[in-house]
Amino acid sequence: MRPALPAGLRRATAALAALAAAFLLLALPAAPAARADGPAPPRLTDGFGLTQVGEPTGTATNFVVTVRTAQVAGEHRIRILLPRDYAADPAKRYPVFYFLHGASDDPGNPYLAYPALTASQSMITVVPDGGRRGWYADWLDQNTAAGAQNWETFHIEQVLPFIDANLRTVADRKGRAVGGISMGGFGAFHYAERHPQLFGQVASFSGAIDLSRNEAVLRAAVVATLTNIGAPLCGSVSGPRCALNFGPTVSSDAVFGSPYPFFDADRHWNAADPAAHLDVLKDTGIAFYVGNGGGSPAEAEFWVESAAQHVKDRLDALKYPYHYVNHGNGSGWGTSCDGGHNGGCWAQDLVDYVPRLEKAFAAAA
Repeated sequence: MRPALPAGLRRATAALAALAAAFLLLALPAAPAARADGPAPPRLTDGFGLTQVGEPTGTATNFVVTVRTAQVAGEHRIRILLPRDYAADPAKRYPVFYFLHGASDDPGNPYLAYPALTASQSMITVVPDGGRRGWYADWLDQNTAAGAQNWETFHIEQVLPFIDANLRTVADRKGRAVGGISMGGFGAFHYAERHPQLFGQVASFSGAIDLSRNEAVLRAAVVATLTNIGAPLCGSVSGPRCALNFGPTVSSDAVFGSPYPFFDADRHWNAADPAAHLDVLKDTGIAFYVGNGGGSPAEAEFWVESAAQHVKDRLDALKYPYHYVNHGNGSGWGTSCDGGHNGGCWAQDLVDYVPRLEKAFAAAA
């Protein structure tokens, strides 16, 4: 029989489920306007275990391809944002920013094409599907109702080489960055730490970047997405659309094994915890952004701020450089940020971050 959930983690999980509605997103970026005409999206070539389904949709510089892979059950969208002059200069190569979405979202969501990303003329942005609650990992349990869930393999061994083979990329560490929102912030740090040879820059926007035993609430948030008991870390950028159904209900152990801190049963959680492996990022450009949710424990950002502070303290102890922004209640941080776990704040985070990333890419060229 499975041991009972520790009282602290049980209370945190229950509280998160009760407060799920309060964590739905409020402030939104403007949706990009759809184009009725103009050049069609480029046709990419299958490979690396990816087979495209149908034709790409969108415009020549903002389009979505749909693929199938044996690594993850179902069909998966990949949004690609190209600079306006991409087709005009066939000899020019561009660095790539892999932008990982949050829980409950999907690259088909046009709001993920943030203005700060579409405005960039010096880099390509790729938004790969991470699942409603894939957690950017190869799940320990591949025999759940969700089917195959090898998200890390899908992204690292398939999507990256697929993009490099089809687009004019700077296909090395100095020309590749990874960043993400909420669940995607975890994914970005997780990938940068596990594959430091691939990414020269990493960024988190309200990310779950501390999954240690000390952050029981964030562990409970992961469990909530697996067991469908709430949406405490809803990562949709398009408003209060975060479904409480993240897909087939699976065990709390499905992704990282047991979350229970007994007899090292949670060792896989500790191994995946970004805050525990920051030393790997010695030669990586680091940025992370967070608010404080107005200081209310009923707001997801309140708990994410705690995780960010732990990461900041650890980086200070390591004496690593980083760019850190805590915009508090959002006052003065753009016109749509209220300090919460929402698209209005993430839009302004990207307004600050994208020029910094472009400058880092140019310096490394």
